[in-house]
Amino acid sequence: MSWIDSYKEKITSPAEAAGVINSGDKIYIHPGCAVPEILVDAMVQRAPELLNCEVIHILSLGKAAYARPGMLKHFRHTAFFIGPNTRDAVNQGRADFIPVYLSEIPQLFYSSQIKIDVALIHVSPPDEHGFCSFGVGVETTKAATDVARIVVAQVNPNMPRALGDSFIHISKIHKVVEADVPLMEFVQAEPDPAPDEMEVYRRIGHNIAELIDNGSTLQIGIGKIPDAVLMSLGERKDLGIHTEMFSDGIIRLVESGVITNEKKSLHPGKMVASFVLGSKRLFRFIDNNPIAEFHPSQYVNDPFIISQNKKMVAINSALQVDLTGQVCADSIGYTFFSGFGGQVDFMRGAARSEAGKPVVALPSTARGGTVSRIVTHLSEGAGVTTSRGDVHFVATEYGIVDLHGKKIGERVKSLIGIAHPKFREELSRFAREKCWV
Repeated sequence: MSWIDSYKEKITSPAEAAGVINSGDKIYIHPGCAVPEILVDAMVQRAPELLNCEVIHILSLGKAAYARPGMLKHFRHTAFFIGPNTRDAVNQGRADFIPVYLSEIPQLFYSSQIKIDVALIHVSPPDEHGFCSFGVGVETTKAATDVARIVVAQVNPNMPRALGDSFIHISKIHKVVEADVPLMEFVQAEPDPAPDEMEVYRRIGHNIAELIDNGSTLQIGIGKIPDAVLMSLGERKDLGIHTEMFSDGIIRLVESGVITNEKKSLHPGKMVASFVLGSKRLFRFIDNNPIAEFHPSQYVNDPFIISQNKKMVAINSALQVDLTGQVCADSIGYTFFSGFGGQVDFMRGAARSEAGKPVVALPSTARGGTVSRIVTHLSEGAGVTTSRGDVHFVATEYGIVDLHGKKIGERVKSLIGIAHPKFREELSRFAREKCWV
């Protein structure tokens, strides 16, 4: 039987596709902008028939109805990275959180420490050889499909054909639901910042840009700080990209010739990533684009692989940094907010890169300037995402400092120097009381 005949035999309705799920199954959902909403809706419709199913994924978009109150006896969500749509469920005890580096998630599947019964994925139509692309996200999904007992695919002509190690053959897919629907787009949840807040991010972006030399390779994600950095790089030459994810902000620098990837020591000429979060413009940009190469998270986020990029600059955000250099980026007190993601993977990879620069960036204040983000100690309950031993550069709108190899007293003085001026005396007084300076 040809793959075309096999494909046609696998086409079914959403309800029939969801019928492969049994009570007690562990169900993996393609995350990010690739969430197969039609399949997920069909799964949720079957809730009265299902008991004790586990729904597993990293950051996802969409309704996440399986994590709503009243669903607990049918579905319990396990998050590797917490998004806004599942945050309440995690912090109200209706869902679970596994703190783990993004690079290590696939091995949890391959080792069967976490078993996958059914994978619900979202892919492009098959090419002439029968291969579908994972499109906007290969990340941990390729590993999940490799081990899943049953793979159900939402096949969508709007899914871009992303290149690289980003394909699954139709022979590995058990059920197909065809759906010509728009992909989910990532929109920043926060309102546009006020002019004074914009200036804060502009200054942070400028400070970080000062570290980035021509020919550097960047890890840069999504948000106000990454966008501000990208806006400050218009005069650089021959930048490259090796990052777990990127968004629309990268396109302008590619089109203007700032990002060429030509000086990269690993995958020269290619932007390497494992997923994207953004708009239709970004989806069109990666479609059959030979300069964009997608690989699974166990490769892209492997610190050893990252370190092979010379002049690797990793830029990551934080919620708090204490005076000794400990970084909290995934929780607000006892409230789990997000996850480790790739921060530690890339901090360690960039640290081992020839002329590499790991950077943690944050505004100096929060809550309208009423609290300092440079703190005497992390908030009660807050987790240490990146240890003081892994931290090198820290940037705020007041400057950028290098803590690596520095004594505690030197670290304290450096961090106070980039804290907001109205909090510096309070921070200094605490440091003196602790005999740190």
